[in-house]
Amino acid sequence: MAIPYERSGRRSQKARTRAALVTATRALLAQGAIPTVEDAAQAADISRTTAYRYFPNQRALLAAVRPEIEQHSLLPDPAPTDPRMRLELVMRECVRITQEWEPELRASLRLSLEPGAGEPSPLRRGRAIGWIEDALAPLRESRPHIDVHRLAIAIRSATGIESFIWLVDVAELIRTDAAETLCRTAQALLAQALDNTPSPPSAPAP
Repeated sequence: MAIPYERSGRRSQKARTRAALVTATRALLAQGAIPTVEDAAQAADISRTTAYRYFPNQRALLAAVRPEIEQHSLLPDPAPTDPRMRLELVMRECVRITQEWEPELRASLRLSLEPGAGEPSPLRRGRAIGWIEDALAPLRESRPHIDVHRLAIAIRSATGIESFIWLVDVAELIRTDAAETLCRTAQALLAQALDNTPSPPSAPAP
């Protein structure tokens, strides 16, 4: 069986090299760039060939810098069954990620708005929709009339980095108040969806 490159020989030095590439990537993201493996290698003064041994592509590089990038769920294990509680947990995590990665997400948003931007950056690929949809999953059985996917899109549209930036830059809320507003907005949209759909029929009395 082949041994992964970083687990064979001189592991301490390889750990330092990996850390240098990650640090360089974070610095480039903070400057407004969405770095490639080559960019990170140049910034870290490491050869491109060496850098590719650690990160075969840009996606792997950015996933290492931002661990949440490949997560399919933000819920704890075990997760609650109440959609309201599940959504609250997921939104708190989404808001934490937004605040922690605000400079990088601002840069990614700005780049995505430039003419000819083409494909969205690896930092902006709609993962939050999947996380929110996962939080709302119990509604598929308890409230089958609710389109969970469309509700997740509606919540994301009102609670993402774009809304956070508007609340901070235009409405001039402090960041903690902006974060609370996003969480309350998510719950309000869920409550509206629940109010506008019929409850499942009650079981007949014995």
